[in-house]
Amino acid sequence: MSTVSRLSIFPLGGALLFPRMQLPLHIFEPRYRALVSDAMARDRRIGMIQPLPGAGEPPALFDVGCVGRIAHVEALDDGRYNIVLEGLARFRVVSELDVTTPFRQVEAELEEDIPADPLSLLQRASLETESRRYAEAQGYAVDWNAVSRLDDESLVNGIAQIAPFDVAAKQALLEADNLEDRAELIIQLMQFFSRHSGDQDDPVTLQ
Repeated sequence: MSTVSRLSIFPLGGALLFPRMQLPLHIFEPRYRALVSDAMARDRRIGMIQPLPGAGEPPALFDVGCVGRIAHVEALDDGRYNIVLEGLARFRVVSELDVTTPFRQVEAELEEDIPADPLSLLQRASLETESRRYAEAQGYAVDWNAVSRLDDESLVNGIAQIAPFDVAAKQALLEADNLEDRAELIIQLMQFFSRHSGDQDDPVTLQ
């Protein structure tokens, strides 16, 4: 089941938000400062969505994003903001609205948030193993004890948010139907980018 809602959106490539996850953002452009001010005066909601690569100005958008609620806001003296969004639900754009605001707005269908099923023990182990291999190859310092204590959803969606994959790969992760599919896709992407080191900016074709 889905509901239709009007959303103010923040198009930002590489920035994913998932339900129950958090996304810190530094807001400095005037139009997005206006977006935050407007959201704070209304329902504190902002729709995060990725623009299509090389799609002109204003850029066309992917169909699916995630709406978040401003859980924390720090207003800086020069008008900038530091905010933290908490993910509420994925949405699918129905149409873009003709508005006079400096930021874009859409009519969107919000998906019903269904709790994720846990991963199998084998898939969890495979994901942790591949993540460790990938992080070591990229030279990342990771607290693996802390990682092992994460629940499946926090682990999978956390990796999807922070991994340095390209925009197309990020979008595929956001649109994955369930946690198991997203975990499997993460494993495939890590293996792909490990074989093609330095190619993260190139398009990825996923079979």
